[in-house]
Amino acid sequence: MKKQYFFSALLLLGLTFGGTALTSCSDDDNTTSGQNPSQNPTDAADLDYTAENAQSWRNYALQVAKLLQADAQTLYASWNEKYVLDGVEGPAYKETFKSHNNSSYATAWDCVKTIIDKCVEITDEVGNTKIGDPYNKYMAGQTTEALYAVESWYSFRSREDYSNNIKSIRNSYYNSTDNSTVSAHSLSKVVESIDPDLNARVIAAIDKAEADILDIPQPFRNNIGDPQVPVAQEACLDLGVILNVDLRNSLQTALNNGTLQDARFNEVVNGYVDNVVLPTYKSLSEGSVLLTQAVQDFYNNPSDDTFAEACEAWKVAREPWEKSEAFLFGPVDALGLDPNMDSWPLDQVAIVNILNSGNFDDLNWTDGESDDEIEAAQNVRGFHTLEYLLFKNGEPRTVPAE
Repeated sequence: MKKQYFFSALLLLGLTFGGTALTSCSDDDNTTSGQNPSQNPTDAADLDYTAENAQSWRNYALQVAKLLQADAQTLYASWNEKYVLDGVEGPAYKETFKSHNNSSYATAWDCVKTIIDKCVEITDEVGNTKIGDPYNKYMAGQTTEALYAVESWYSFRSREDYSNNIKSIRNSYYNSTDNSTVSAHSLSKVVESIDPDLNARVIAAIDKAEADILDIPQPFRNNIGDPQVPVAQEACLDLGVILNVDLRNSLQTALNNGTLQDARFNEVVNGYVDNVVLPTYKSLSEGSVLLTQAVQDFYNNPSDDTFAEACEAWKVAREPWEKSEAFLFGPVDALGLDPNMDSWPLDQVAIVNILNSGNFDDLNWTDGESDDEIEAAQNVRGFHTLEYLLFKNGEPRTVPAE
């Protein structure tokens, strides 16, 4: 998730808070009916699918779904088939990572350090940003800012997203996409061979972080101040310390004293690519195709049923993306695919402007454009833009009665 902040207009929204619960402003008295939503931030945040905007809405959803599909397919192909960067075609990124005889990775240990680094990064992002940022703002009395810092609040899928991020760490550690299966060639088995107690502590910390996240009352956006929230945050950060300090130091010491040989990590690296990265990105690519088909069905036949089916397809496609966030390196980073697919929070006013104008060229960017131009395009596409167009208050949107 590339995190952006767009509070300038949205802070004007009138939100009500009761206890630790936050509710949206769908009946806010400040909403001015008849105004252009692009000029009224309350309307932009709470806009409904109507007969007047239906055609543009469906067009927008379909364009975003197609872009998501293209990005997901590019990501999988870059790892599995060929990697094109700055117009230069090279071998699939799996070859660069597995061979570890290049400027990016000189040894298998370099690859393992990258695996650990990325796992640590997502513990920090989940703990300090996805959970901690809304909580800290809420506890400081910045209730509106807290609401808009919660990722995936349109679909009420925040806890599921965050727990899937932790699962991405488990998958990386087990060299498996099955929670209960530990590959014989996994990092877990390497650690177990030199320090069984450390391996058990890593596994327990992963399990605790996931469980503590799911113990936050649902939905997170309505329970930002719940006492379970800092518990989940602490569990994520504790996991990060175990990985970054205990795990890294133990492996480095074992290499230095000869208990481990770098060659032992070859199987870890190969299994990580073949059993985790490629299957996850393959699922993402396949899910994105089904998502586009579901949105196309909604486009062709708008109804409550096709809205709901598109929402289900969004959930299915999003799960492997969230389970990939422990390996946000290589093509997903260099090609700008992470912010293309997962920028947050959204610039809702800009989204409504596109709905009004029908200018879907604003979703595209090319190399050579300024950073601001690229970010402006990335902030109005991806999973969360489609989430905004499909969901409202955790439920599929509905088609107005004729």
